[in-house]
Amino acid sequence: MNAVITGASGDIGQAIARAYAQKGYKVALCFHENKEAAEELAYEITRGGGMASAFSADLTSEQHVMLLEREVIERIGEPDVLVNNAGVSSQMLFGDVSLEEYDRVMDTNVKSTFLTTRAFLPYMIRNQKGSIINISSMWGQVGGSCEVIYSASKAAIIGMTKALAKEVGPSNIRVNCIAPGVIDTKMNAMHSEETMQELIDETPLMRLGTPRDIANVAVFLAGPRSTFMTGQVLGVNGGIVI
Repeated sequence: MNAVITGASGDIGQAIARAYAQKGYKVALCFHENKEAAEELAYEITRGGGMASAFSADLTSEQHVMLLEREVIERIGEPDVLVNNAGVSSQMLFGDVSLEEYDRVMDTNVKSTFLTTRAFLPYMIRNQKGSIINISSMWGQVGGSCEVIYSASKAAIIGMTKALAKEVGPSNIRVNCIAPGVIDTKMNAMHSEETMQELIDETPLMRLGTPRDIANVAVFLAGPRSTFMTGQVLGVNGGIVI
């Protein structure tokens, strides 16, 4: 079994990659800038008896994604699972959002998901099986103040998930979405300690989520216990959005 994971050098991507490797998947670790983290993870997985390779690509570039596709197929094989995890955050007043910032967020979060899915989907269609897992956000479900563009990009992921699930279901391909809540990652380092505590206090389970919480659900969505699930959005948020 083969899994392609984008954003694999980040906290959530690394946790997802480790979880799939532990289940016996050969893992393609796709990264853009953090080469050291991706290669260290590949070494860690390989040293532990698994199989993983790191691949560099700008997923907002059609040419880069086409090259990534060829390299992954040559070195890992045709994918059984694609996890679209690459993404960036953005927090500012709506009136302060420049066109450049809008393009950065939408390209990284939405365009990359489109291009990567378009590249690897034909193999799943030909094999009449596959699981695509998109990472959205709770703000894609309900919207976040001062995170309008980020929320819009993550809402687009949800819409893409539901529509594609209908389209490729007859090919026995499932498309689902995970909408994380407040997860303890470097991406949330922008928030003050006071803000993070407020978010914990608003969460019924009274803690931050962990990257492993997201990874566990990603593995579940690709596994044998979810074979009749498609087009779904699973909120992994400790109850902060219900």
